[in-house]
Amino acid sequence: MSDSILSQAEIDRLLNGGNSAESENFKATSGGDEIRPYDTNTQRRVIRDRMQSLEIINERFARQFRMDMFNLLRRNPDVTAGVIRIQPYHEFARNLPVPTNLNLVHMNPLRGTALFAFSPHLVSMAVDNLFGGDGREFTPTEQRIIRRIMSMAQSSYDEAWSSIFKLQTQFVRSETQIKFTNITSSPNDIVVTTSFSIEIDSHTEELDICIPFSIIEPLRELLTNPPREHSRHENEQWHSTLSHQVRDTELDLVARLAEIPTMFPEL
Repeated sequence: MSDSILSQAEIDRLLNGGNSAESENFKATSGGDEIRPYDTNTQRRVIRDRMQSLEIINERFARQFRMDMFNLLRRNPDVTAGVIRIQPYHEFARNLPVPTNLNLVHMNPLRGTALFAFSPHLVSMAVDNLFGGDGREFTPTEQRIIRRIMSMAQSSYDEAWSSIFKLQTQFVRSETQIKFTNITSSPNDIVVTTSFSIEIDSHTEELDICIPFSIIEPLRELLTNPPREHSRHENEQWHSTLSHQVRDTELDLVARLAEIPTMFPEL
Protein backbone atom coordinates (compact mmCIF):
# COMPACT_ATOMS: atom_id res chain seq x y z
CA MET A 1 0.00 0.00 0.00
CA SER A 2 2.84 2.35 0.86
CA ASP A 3 4.30 1.89 -2.63
CA SER A 4 1.26 3.60 -4.19
CA ILE A 5 1.49 6.74 -2.02
CA LEU A 6 3.27 9.74 -3.57
CA SER A 7 6.04 11.42 -1.66
CA GLN A 8 5.80 15.07 -0.73
CA ALA A 9 8.44 16.01 -3.31
CA GLU A 10 6.45 14.28 -6.06
CA ILE A 11 3.26 16.05 -4.96
CA ASP A 12 5.06 19.42 -5.05
CA ARG A 13 6.35 18.76 -8.57
CA LEU A 14 2.84 17.87 -9.76
CA LEU A 15 1.35 20.99 -8.20
CA ASN A 16 4.09 23.29 -9.56
CA GLY A 17 4.19 21.70 -13.03
CA GLY A 18 7.88 20.84 -12.69
CA ASN A 19 10.80 23.25 -12.72
CA SER A 20 12.38 24.67 -15.85
CA ALA A 21 15.38 22.35 -15.73
CA GLU A 22 13.14 19.29 -15.73
CA SER A 23 11.10 20.76 -18.58
CA GLU A 24 14.24 21.25 -20.64
CA ASN A 25 15.32 17.68 -19.88
CA PHE A 26 11.91 16.37 -20.92
CA LYS A 27 12.01 18.36 -24.15
CA ALA A 28 15.49 17.06 -24.95
CA THR A 29 14.55 13.43 -24.28
CA SER A 30 11.20 13.61 -26.07
CA GLY A 31 12.62 15.22 -29.21
CA GLY A 32 10.39 18.30 -29.01
CA ASP A 33 12.22 20.01 -31.87
CA GLU A 34 11.15 17.27 -34.28
CA ILE A 35 7.44 17.53 -33.49
CA ARG A 36 5.48 18.92 -36.43
CA PRO A 37 1.82 19.96 -36.59
CA TYR A 38 -0.54 17.46 -38.24
CA ASP A 39 -3.16 18.75 -40.64
CA THR A 40 -6.10 16.33 -40.89
CA ASN A 41 -7.20 17.97 -44.16
CA THR A 42 -4.07 16.81 -46.01
CA GLN A 43 -3.75 13.21 -44.98
CA ARG A 44 -1.15 11.16 -46.85
CA ARG A 45 -0.91 7.43 -46.93
CA VAL A 46 2.56 6.12 -46.21
CA ILE A 47 3.51 3.65 -48.95
CA ARG A 48 6.99 2.32 -48.31
CA ASP A 49 7.02 -0.69 -50.59
CA ARG A 50 9.02 -0.46 -53.79
CA MET A 51 6.85 -1.46 -56.77
CA GLN A 52 9.41 -3.50 -58.64
CA SER A 53 6.85 -5.06 -60.98
CA LEU A 54 5.60 -1.61 -62.00
CA GLU A 55 9.19 -0.62 -62.81
CA ILE A 56 9.42 -3.66 -65.09
CA ILE A 57 6.11 -2.72 -66.71
CA ASN A 58 7.30 0.85 -67.36
CA GLU A 59 10.53 -0.36 -68.98
CA ARG A 60 8.63 -2.74 -71.24
CA PHE A 61 6.18 -0.01 -72.15
CA ALA A 62 9.03 2.36 -73.07
CA ARG A 63 10.57 -0.23 -75.43
CA GLN A 64 7.27 -1.15 -77.10
CA PHE A 65 6.10 2.47 -77.45
CA ARG A 66 9.44 3.42 -79.04
CA MET A 67 8.89 0.81 -81.75
CA ASP A 68 5.31 1.98 -82.31
CA MET A 69 6.41 5.62 -82.61
CA PHE A 70 9.09 4.62 -85.12
CA ASN A 71 6.51 2.76 -87.24
CA LEU A 72 4.26 5.82 -87.22
CA LEU A 73 6.74 8.66 -87.71
CA ARG A 74 9.54 6.79 -89.53
CA ARG A 75 12.00 8.44 -87.17
CA ASN A 76 14.00 6.75 -84.45
CA PRO A 77 12.76 8.10 -81.10
CA ASP A 78 14.35 7.46 -77.71
CA VAL A 79 11.79 6.66 -74.99
CA THR A 80 13.06 6.55 -71.40
CA ALA A 81 11.03 5.65 -68.31
CA GLY A 82 11.44 7.99 -65.35
CA VAL A 83 11.17 7.21 -61.65
CA ILE A 84 7.87 6.20 -60.10
CA ARG A 85 6.43 8.96 -57.92
CA ILE A 86 3.80 8.44 -55.23
CA GLN A 87 2.17 11.77 -54.49
CA PRO A 88 -1.20 13.48 -53.95
CA TYR A 89 -3.16 14.09 -57.12
CA HIS A 90 -3.16 17.86 -56.72
CA GLU A 91 0.67 17.91 -56.78
CA PHE A 92 0.70 16.00 -60.05
CA ALA A 93 -2.00 18.26 -61.56
CA ARG A 94 -0.21 21.42 -60.44
CA ASN A 95 2.87 20.61 -62.55
CA LEU A 96 1.01 19.95 -65.80
CA PRO A 97 1.27 22.66 -68.47
CA VAL A 98 -1.88 24.22 -69.91
CA PRO A 99 -3.22 23.10 -72.29
CA THR A 100 -2.25 19.41 -72.06
CA ASN A 101 -3.69 16.52 -74.05
CA LEU A 102 -5.28 14.45 -71.25
CA ASN A 103 -6.62 11.01 -72.09
CA LEU A 104 -8.76 9.12 -69.59
CA VAL A 105 -8.69 5.32 -69.74
CA HIS A 106 -10.31 2.52 -67.78
CA MET A 107 -7.99 -0.25 -66.62
CA ASN A 108 -10.22 -3.30 -66.95
CA PRO A 109 -10.83 -5.44 -64.96
CA LEU A 110 -9.56 -3.05 -62.25
CA ARG A 111 -11.97 -0.38 -61.04
CA GLY A 112 -11.16 3.25 -61.72
CA THR A 113 -9.79 5.61 -64.34
CA ALA A 114 -6.15 6.38 -65.14
CA LEU A 115 -4.68 9.28 -67.07
CA PHE A 116 -2.30 9.47 -70.04
CA ALA A 117 -1.06 13.05 -70.36
CA PHE A 118 0.73 14.10 -73.56
CA SER A 119 2.63 17.35 -73.33
CA PRO A 120 1.36 19.90 -75.91
CA HIS A 121 4.74 20.04 -77.65
CA LEU A 122 4.81 16.25 -77.96
CA VAL A 123 1.51 16.32 -79.83
CA SER A 124 2.73 19.18 -82.05
CA MET A 125 6.00 17.38 -82.69
CA ALA A 126 4.21 14.23 -83.83
CA VAL A 127 1.74 16.14 -86.00
CA ASP A 128 4.48 18.29 -87.54
CA ASN A 129 6.50 15.20 -88.44
CA LEU A 130 3.51 13.82 -90.31
CA PHE A 131 2.02 16.97 -91.83
CA GLY A 132 4.57 19.75 -91.40
CA GLY A 133 3.52 23.09 -89.98
CA ASP A 134 4.21 25.12 -86.88
CA GLY A 135 1.91 23.89 -84.13
CA ARG A 136 -1.37 25.48 -85.13
CA GLU A 137 -4.80 24.48 -83.83
CA PHE A 138 -5.56 20.82 -84.44
CA THR A 139 -7.79 19.91 -87.36
CA PRO A 140 -10.05 16.82 -87.28
CA THR A 141 -7.41 14.91 -89.24
CA GLU A 142 -4.75 15.83 -86.72
CA GLN A 143 -7.06 14.80 -83.90
CA ARG A 144 -7.28 11.36 -85.49
CA ILE A 145 -3.47 11.20 -85.47
CA ILE A 146 -3.46 12.04 -81.77
CA ARG A 147 -6.03 9.33 -81.17
CA ARG A 148 -3.83 6.90 -83.10
CA ILE A 149 -0.83 7.72 -80.89
CA MET A 150 -3.01 7.18 -77.84
CA SER A 151 -4.15 3.84 -79.22
CA MET A 152 -0.52 2.81 -79.67
CA ALA A 153 0.24 3.85 -76.09
CA GLN A 154 -2.68 1.75 -74.82
CA SER A 155 -1.58 -1.29 -76.81
CA SER A 156 2.00 -0.96 -75.58
CA TYR A 157 0.84 -0.53 -72.00
CA ASP A 158 -1.42 -3.60 -72.15
CA GLU A 159 1.47 -5.62 -73.57
CA ALA A 160 3.82 -4.37 -70.84
CA TRP A 161 1.37 -5.55 -68.17
CA SER A 162 0.68 -8.95 -69.77
CA SER A 163 3.35 -10.91 -67.88
CA ILE A 164 2.29 -9.43 -64.51
CA PHE A 165 -1.50 -9.13 -64.84
CA LYS A 166 -3.93 -9.38 -67.75
CA LEU A 167 -4.93 -5.75 -68.20
CA GLN A 168 -6.91 -4.08 -70.98
CA THR A 169 -7.11 -0.30 -71.10
CA GLN A 170 -10.23 1.30 -72.53
CA PHE A 171 -10.21 4.86 -73.89
CA VAL A 172 -12.87 7.08 -72.30
CA ARG A 173 -12.35 10.63 -73.60
CA SER A 174 -9.83 13.43 -74.03
CA GLU A 175 -9.61 16.72 -72.15
CA THR A 176 -7.34 19.75 -72.27
CA GLN A 177 -7.84 20.97 -68.67
CA ILE A 178 -7.04 18.92 -65.62
CA LYS A 179 -10.11 20.13 -63.70
CA PHE A 180 -12.35 18.13 -66.04
CA THR A 181 -10.61 14.79 -65.48
CA ASN A 182 -11.86 13.83 -61.99
CA ILE A 183 -9.97 10.55 -61.75
CA THR A 184 -9.83 10.85 -57.94
CA SER A 185 -12.54 11.62 -55.40
CA SER A 186 -10.31 14.17 -53.65
CA PRO A 187 -7.28 16.28 -54.68
CA ASN A 188 -5.42 14.73 -51.73
CA ASP A 189 -5.89 11.15 -52.93
CA ILE A 190 -2.60 9.35 -53.62
CA VAL A 191 -1.63 8.64 -57.24
CA VAL A 192 1.27 6.73 -58.79
CA THR A 193 2.85 8.66 -61.66
CA THR A 194 5.62 7.96 -64.15
CA SER A 195 7.08 10.37 -66.69
CA PHE A 196 8.43 9.03 -69.97
CA SER A 197 10.93 11.16 -71.85
CA ILE A 198 10.48 10.97 -75.64
CA GLU A 199 13.33 12.35 -77.72
CA ILE A 200 13.05 12.77 -81.48
CA ASP A 201 15.98 14.45 -83.20
CA SER A 202 16.85 17.41 -80.98
CA HIS A 203 13.41 17.69 -79.36
CA THR A 204 12.57 16.10 -76.02
CA GLU A 205 9.02 15.94 -74.66
CA GLU A 206 7.17 13.97 -72.01
CA LEU A 207 4.35 11.49 -71.61
CA ASP A 208 2.96 11.14 -68.07
CA ILE A 209 0.96 8.16 -66.86
CA CYS A 210 -1.02 8.81 -63.68
CA ILE A 211 -2.79 5.96 -61.87
CA PRO A 212 -4.77 6.44 -58.64
CA PHE A 213 -3.30 4.16 -56.01
CA SER A 214 -6.77 2.85 -55.21
CA ILE A 215 -6.85 1.18 -58.66
CA ILE A 216 -3.70 -0.89 -58.24
CA GLU A 217 -3.98 -1.41 -54.48
CA PRO A 218 -5.56 -4.88 -54.98
CA LEU A 219 -2.37 -5.82 -56.87
CA ARG A 220 -0.01 -4.35 -54.28
CA GLU A 221 1.51 -7.71 -53.32
CA LEU A 222 1.95 -8.61 -56.99
CA LEU A 223 3.58 -5.26 -57.81
CA THR A 224 6.01 -5.31 -54.89
CA ASN A 225 7.05 -8.95 -55.46
CA PRO A 226 7.60 -9.49 -59.18
CA PRO A 227 7.24 -13.04 -60.49
CA ARG A 228 10.45 -14.82 -61.38
CA GLU A 229 11.36 -14.89 -65.05
CA HIS A 230 10.70 -18.23 -66.75
CA SER A 231 9.04 -19.57 -63.59
CA ARG A 232 6.17 -21.00 -65.59
CA HIS A 233 8.56 -22.83 -67.92
CA GLU A 234 10.49 -24.14 -64.92
CA ASN A 235 7.28 -25.45 -63.32
CA GLU A 236 6.27 -27.27 -66.50
CA GLN A 237 9.74 -28.80 -66.78
CA TRP A 238 9.62 -29.87 -63.13
CA HIS A 239 6.24 -31.57 -63.60
CA SER A 240 7.47 -33.40 -66.70
CA THR A 241 10.64 -34.61 -64.97
CA LEU A 242 8.69 -35.74 -61.91
CA SER A 243 6.15 -37.71 -63.98
CA HIS A 244 8.92 -39.53 -65.87
CA GLN A 245 10.74 -40.41 -62.66
CA VAL A 246 7.55 -41.73 -61.09
CA ARG A 247 6.91 -43.99 -64.10
CA ASP A 248 10.49 -45.35 -63.95
CA THR A 249 10.47 -46.02 -60.21
CA GLU A 250 10.95 -49.69 -59.15
CA LEU A 251 8.70 -51.07 -56.41
CA ASP A 252 8.71 -54.38 -54.46
CA LEU A 253 5.33 -56.08 -54.96
CA VAL A 254 4.15 -58.63 -52.36
CA ALA A 255 1.00 -60.69 -53.10
CA ARG A 256 -0.84 -63.03 -50.68
CA LEU A 257 -2.12 -65.93 -52.79
CA ALA A 258 -3.99 -67.92 -50.10
CA GLU A 259 -4.76 -68.05 -46.35
CA ILE A 260 -5.77 -71.40 -44.66
CA PRO A 261 -6.91 -71.21 -41.04
CA THR A 262 -5.80 -74.26 -38.93
CA MET A 263 -5.47 -75.28 -35.29
CA PHE A 264 -2.11 -76.09 -33.66
CA PRO A 265 -3.00 -79.72 -32.78
CA GLU A 266 -3.96 -80.31 -36.41
CA LEU A 267 -0.61 -78.93 -37.51
